[in-house]
Amino acid sequence: MIPNVIRQASFFILSRPTEVYERFLLKQIDVKEKLIGIKGARGAGKTTLLLQYSHQTGLPLEKILYISCDHPAMAGISLYDLAQSFFQEGGRLLLLDEIHKSKGFAPHLKAIRDTFDLQVIFSGSSAIQLDYEAAARRVVMYQLPVLSFREFLEIETTISFDVVTLAELISNHLTLSSQVATQIRPIEYFLKYIKYGAYPFYLESIENYSLKLLEVINLTIESDLPAIFNIEPSKLDKLKKLLYMLCATSPLELNKVKLSGAIGTSWPTISKYLALLAKASLIHQIRGGAGMRTVNKPDKLLLGNPNIFQVLCAQPDIGSLRESFFVSQLSHAHQIHYHDRADFIVDDTFVFEIGGPGKTRKQIKGLEAAYIVQDNIEVGSRKEIPLWAFGFLY
Repeated sequence: MIPNVIRQASFFILSRPTEVYERFLLKQIDVKEKLIGIKGARGAGKTTLLLQYSHQTGLPLEKILYISCDHPAMAGISLYDLAQSFFQEGGRLLLLDEIHKSKGFAPHLKAIRDTFDLQVIFSGSSAIQLDYEAAARRVVMYQLPVLSFREFLEIETTISFDVVTLAELISNHLTLSSQVATQIRPIEYFLKYIKYGAYPFYLESIENYSLKLLEVINLTIESDLPAIFNIEPSKLDKLKKLLYMLCATSPLELNKVKLSGAIGTSWPTISKYLALLAKASLIHQIRGGAGMRTVNKPDKLLLGNPNIFQVLCAQPDIGSLRESFFVSQLSHAHQIHYHDRADFIVDDTFVFEIGGPGKTRKQIKGLEAAYIVQDNIEVGSRKEIPLWAFGFLY
């Protein structure tokens, strides 16, 4: 049986109008698949995506059931039994939000997929783990990143901008950036994006954005990660302390001794904490390419996106903030490593050094396929690309 409170909540939520703007991922979902997963950081817009998809199906509300797995009424309820009741009543589309809050969900997903003629779409934390023997081979999994700079521009200006590939950007960035600059002032909007443009909930209130983002960070650490991993409550403050350190410290100044001493924990334990924060999309761990790793230097560590800097420290490290934006825009579809002579090497091909308008090519002189990525410029030159232009990759 489906509890009435669950039915009523589903009806109310599905009846509400959704955001007009549609994220890029909505067009990529394969509607023929029966079991689909959407992973992403808390606040990235997964719930909105589920509801927009349900509206596009054209199904009547009684054929759709939306369930938030952290709803109090879901305590002790079997996902399989609920799906069976829904199917027997003629249901067609089952939406399971925050599925990581439902313990042991993977076998239920497998059984639902194998037994009932339902389409099931679930959402969960970026850190969500599936039991490969139980469900993962039957799931088509998508990752929803934070808003790209391109998406933010479309929301703010209602102007449509094309997605470009990295190869197109590198070879044609002069034309591309010039075309954008004729329509808007990219640096003006870029400065806004850096402060509050990464999460769609900025549309609710820019004034309260920092408070809401801080709540997202705290809930990710205090609620989502413990729901997925066995973390002692006493360790959660150490995760937060790591985030604060990454906010105000240049990546070049971070080493194992400094991190261990500041957190008061051994390096193997800190390594585990960093892995958890990376899985939750709160930080990026950038590993060195072949031959670039050293004993005392950890992976390059950056906060997940520039907005996190704004709520964690009053004086963010400008170099870290720039690199955080760059990595957040490329990591969705590209492999990124740090480089021994530059900041990053992408897809083992393109080398990038990131800095302000006065950055020179001295550091990357003689390197093939090497480029300067400059902040605070509208249009670059042959081997100098504006930092903001990397926000058009999705």
